Amino acid sequence: MIHYSQIYYDMKNAVFILASAIWKRGAGGNGKGAVNMIFESHAHYDDEDFDADREELLSSLAGHGIGTVINIGASLAGSEASVKLAERYPFIYGAVGVHPSEVEELSGEGMERLRALCGHEKVVAVGETGLDYHYPEPAAALQKEWFARQLALAREVKLPVIIHSREAAKDTLDIMQAHHAGEIGGVVHCFSYAKEMAREYLDMDFYFGIGGVITFKNAKKLKEAVQYIPLDKILMETDSPYLSPEPHRGERNSSLNLPFVAEAIAELKGISCEEVVEATERNARKLFGL
Repeated sequence: MIHYSQIYYDMKNAVFILASAIWKRGAGGNGKGAVNMIFESHAHYDDEDFDADREELLSSLAGHGIGTVINIGASLAGSEASVKLAERYPFIYGAVGVHPSEVEELSGEGMERLRALCGHEKVVAVGETGLDYHYPEPAAALQKEWFARQLALAREVKLPVIIHSREAAKDTLDIMQAHHAGEIGGVVHCFSYAKEMAREYLDMDFYFGIGGVITFKNAKKLKEAVQYIPLDKILMETDSPYLSPEPHRGERNSSLNLPFVAEAIAELKGISCEEVVEATERNARKLFGL
């Protein structure tokens, strides 16, 4: 048993210390593979930012305590690439969907492509899908249409949904409620709203993806929300290659930075990092049926 209370958490050394401890507890210590290892619930390893070293990076994850990765589709091509990664790497599973910023590419034919991909044995979710009003395009009406249709697809194929919502809190919630998303199940990826909105999603029994933003000094509302959200509703994620945690903010992100997220959640919850790792892995396996 690793006693994290005996370990000082110098932020410069946190990744090495926690990952080494998890590795001893997981595959390196008892031969149980991904048991009690970090579960990465949202990454984009198909992104071109990983073209130079994708194989090397992915092959290194287990040795750093990362046991399972969900690679998320953000476009039709990205969804197909996620499935190919899942076929190549035993520890990777795929989600297929079209990000709100990419919905202009969708059509009836595109939805049929997504539906076909949902039948793959290693596809565990529909997404990411939702609303993003940070930029004026695509138009909100178009985003809403394809968000609703992807929710309907998730219901049809009986897979959980991965929700993306940026600067669109009310509209996202309204559509989810109108389409009874609580009956579908899923996770609000990169949750960034206040605890009042968290309460609404909890009422739908949704999970919350928490990533590098939780380490930012100005993330006061999110930190209050994480203190409020029950541990059994939290997943850890990176959104790689985006949103690196402190002290690597602004750099390319990867699952190797998840110990910083675990540490931040542990501090807010007043528990050990090991408890965070165990709980979030259990939560993710329950949600994705693994």
